[in-house]
Amino acid sequence: MAKSLNPDIRTVLITGASGGIGSAAVDVFAEAGWRVIGVDLDTYTRDFPENGLFIQGDISVPEELANIFEQIREFTNRLDALINNAAVQVAKPFLETTLNDWDDLMNVNMRAVFFGIQKAYALLKQAEGAIVNVSSVHAVATSTQISTYAASKGGILALTRALAVEFAPDNIRVNAILPGAVVTPMLLEGLERGHLGKGTTDARMAELAKKTVLGRIGKPEEIAQAIYFLADNNQSSFMTGQSMVIDGGATARLSTE
Repeated sequence: MAKSLNPDIRTVLITGASGGIGSAAVDVFAEAGWRVIGVDLDTYTRDFPENGLFIQGDISVPEELANIFEQIREFTNRLDALINNAAVQVAKPFLETTLNDWDDLMNVNMRAVFFGIQKAYALLKQAEGAIVNVSSVHAVATSTQISTYAASKGGILALTRALAVEFAPDNIRVNAILPGAVVTPMLLEGLERGHLGKGTTDARMAELAKKTVLGRIGKPEEIAQAIYFLADNNQSSFMTGQSMVIDGGATARLSTE
């Protein structure tokens, strides 16, 4: 039985809540007065918002994800927003990528999103809520040794468009956000692919910053603010089925320049 919660306080579920963008989103929603539910495979190393709920679990395992939603339904009878942020990355040449690599990544980046939306649907319908799927610029313009990740993020865009159409009669909006280079643990790991040279981490970060029109790498809180915009029915009520790119202008510049 869900707790009797103040219906005037909106509730958001954020997956990957312990990561760079996820934890920034937790802060943004909490500061805006939302009740936050966070889910992550890793522990949450800071104090979680006191009126919220943090659940540690593996969303790539269907049985665990079903259990996570049982706990969520005991906590609340509605969701005003679902932020599908959790993701993993495989940085390997395509021909060296194994079936296990593919399955492990898709189970987090695609299957958990599919199954999680199914589980969250009734709670979202109750609130006429919003879904924000965190894709990536790799869905529209990519680079070497990251094909599996790019494929998963492209799939997220297609799913976003399809669900925007299918869920419109229920007044559930579905949009996607496509971050570019953002200072997160995943970015730092990705620098090891060697596509930006073999220098120090700082040197490779500086080279990456040059690829953007603004000449810098993004901050997690900048992405979190955009996620909040898409989740908030007061700000983006006429947006659905859309893909918002936030990459410092990297994909705006011709690669031949």
